[in-house]
Amino acid sequence: MDRVTISLDDLPIRDDLRGLKPYGAPQAPLPVALNVNENTHPVPADVAADILASIGAALEQVNRYPDREFTHLREAFARYLGGGLTAEQIWAANGSNEVLQHVLQAFAGPGRTAFGFAPTYSMYPLLTRATGASWVAGTRADDYSLSASSAAEQVRQADPDVIFLCAPNNPTGTPMTLDVIEAVYAASRGIVIVDEAYQEFAPRGTVSATSLLPGRERLVVSRTMSKAFAFAGARVGYLAADPAVVDALRLVRLPYHLSALTQAAAEAALRHADTMLGMVDEIVAQRDRISRELTAMGYRPHESWTNFVLFGGVTDPAAVWQALYERGVLIRDVGIPGHLRVTAGTEAETTAFLAAMASIDSQA
Repeated sequence: MDRVTISLDDLPIRDDLRGLKPYGAPQAPLPVALNVNENTHPVPADVAADILASIGAALEQVNRYPDREFTHLREAFARYLGGGLTAEQIWAANGSNEVLQHVLQAFAGPGRTAFGFAPTYSMYPLLTRATGASWVAGTRADDYSLSASSAAEQVRQADPDVIFLCAPNNPTGTPMTLDVIEAVYAASRGIVIVDEAYQEFAPRGTVSATSLLPGRERLVVSRTMSKAFAFAGARVGYLAADPAVVDALRLVRLPYHLSALTQAAAEAALRHADTMLGMVDEIVAQRDRISRELTAMGYRPHESWTNFVLFGGVTDPAAVWQALYERGVLIRDVGIPGHLRVTAGTEAETTAFLAAMASIDSQA
């Protein structure tokens, strides 16, 4: 039987999805992969053993549906975040992207708009459009920072239903001060999402946006276990918000959306939070090393409170990306002219990246 092939345009796909491209960070089996901001450190052996034991125990009852409300996991996240948060204020899903999708499904959708300050996380417009809403992009200063006055004025003019504040920002690494969040909230009528995916890499003592939750029922603070907790493959994200917001998310989630195995693995990892977060200092040290050495090579790294560095001064980003690829190092071209982005990996991975960059310069 002949195989019939058609194109995507031949299918009765939604009109608003035509011409869009899916999220597509390159995946390649290179020795040094520093392109998607993973925590490249392996999970410590003792933590992995506890996680495996917990998953094994969960498997004994895997014939039954999991706890639909993932009660113990929400309690564990509340303890981790602190600040008097309770389980009723916590939500979780399969990665922070699904968490954000739930928020958009509940508060955006057809006829509504979501807003963010470009350049920012590339999934925000993709998630927005996938849920039928329209994406509106604001602007940042030349150094990618945001002032409270500029941010608030842009939000007032756009009047969106959902606002994304990436703090610190991806792909630039730029920090965001609490006064910007407060100003945006005061200038808006919709849901304000503060995406703190990289919060653990900020300077010690940096106050989380969770401190702003009391009295702000439209504020949502999103987190992930993918970065600081080295849990990217487990797909666990979560948020803190008013209990009424959590109730709204129940209306759009799929039944039993967090598997028993996912819940068990995440609870076990949180029991070892201190050990898991012990990797953060080393990652920050490598991040700062990358910035110093790239500066010495003549590049312009931007200030970063994350586990990656965006650096400018790249004459031909595509050529440099390819040259690194040929040397076994994978980084990210995020589409910002004259820039590339690299994840801070282990000391050995950072050394390999910097050596490859030096060899490219020597041949220029």
